[in-house]
Amino acid sequence: MTDPDKSAKLASSARREATRAGGLLTGALSGASPSVHSPRATVAIGFVRGMLSGLCHQGIDPVPLLEAAGIAATVIEDPAARVPVDRYAALYTLLNRQLDDEAFGLFATPMRCGSYEFLCRSVITAPTLADALERSSRFLRLVLPDLAVSLERDRGEARLRIVETRPLNIGRVFAFEWLLRLLHGLSSWLVGIRIVLDAATFPYPRPAHADDYALIYTATSKFADDAAGGALIATFAANLLDLQIRRDEAALKLFLVGAPGKLTLLYRRDREMVLRVHNCLRNALPEAKPLAEVARELHLSPRTLHRRLEDEGSSFQGVKDALRRDLAIDRLNKTQQPLARIAADLGFADPSAFYRAFVNWTGMAPAHYRRCLRRTM
Repeated sequence: MTDPDKSAKLASSARREATRAGGLLTGALSGASPSVHSPRATVAIGFVRGMLSGLCHQGIDPVPLLEAAGIAATVIEDPAARVPVDRYAALYTLLNRQLDDEAFGLFATPMRCGSYEFLCRSVITAPTLADALERSSRFLRLVLPDLAVSLERDRGEARLRIVETRPLNIGRVFAFEWLLRLLHGLSSWLVGIRIVLDAATFPYPRPAHADDYALIYTATSKFADDAAGGALIATFAANLLDLQIRRDEAALKLFLVGAPGKLTLLYRRDREMVLRVHNCLRNALPEAKPLAEVARELHLSPRTLHRRLEDEGSSFQGVKDALRRDLAIDRLNKTQQPLARIAADLGFADPSAFYRAFVNWTGMAPAHYRRCLRRTM
């Protein structure tokens, strides 16, 4: 049953938290008109239900928080409903603060607010992604004993394994979804590129919202025949573990504004404006179009384009760098083309500019990166 005293307190507190969170997360909250510049990416209602399962288990009415995040309470009953990702991120942050639990009340021990910040601080000084994930595993063992995280490396394949150490009776599906999303998003941010998951196996039957997994994790997602335990296993290229951590204290300070909720905005595959800019830049190669020209082609002002990309957790330079980086890595992996040819095709003024950019992206010289790829194949 719903606790009326808790619900009343929650309603008042949620309104205060909505105002506070409004400056940290993009998107409309309660009492504000939806912005015409809101990102079009949406989240299946199954993720919202999962996030609220711990709150509901405690007998607390979720309606005040939903309304504070700009989400109509009635959509919870609609299995086909979808929620704008910015409002989902706002709900994430509000719920964490209301419960003082960054794990949503899903586990035997609350993961108190501030845990994610200390996780970030524990990994930002790691030399490589492999070291960062090992540190993450040890940290989570202290604050999240219900799930165990481990990392395996077998020749060209890396496997991130998440297994429950005791039965998860509240929101089990979302618990696995959340922790993989958190580790994947943090890892991608640390190295400055989206870590591409080659495949993932989830220890539960296919949920109704599984189509969204292709946007968030990987299109190659498999599910267990029953819900009787097992491990979540996410696989990716082992050479990614050798990528250097590219973030410093200044970058962390900015990243923590709105975190961990804003992780839901990052590293998705359906960010509409990011994709449009990406395609525009790719079609123009080897010409390097400036922001003003791309904005004109998309029938936007440069300021509007900048704002739309910012809404989606990106920037013009970030999209440009990601495009060049991904194409460069693909060429280094699949061809024997000289570095000068690759540099010219990607719109760099000269090979030295390409060399500097590639080292900044990956921490390795292009030739060395190519050799590492060959050794892991």
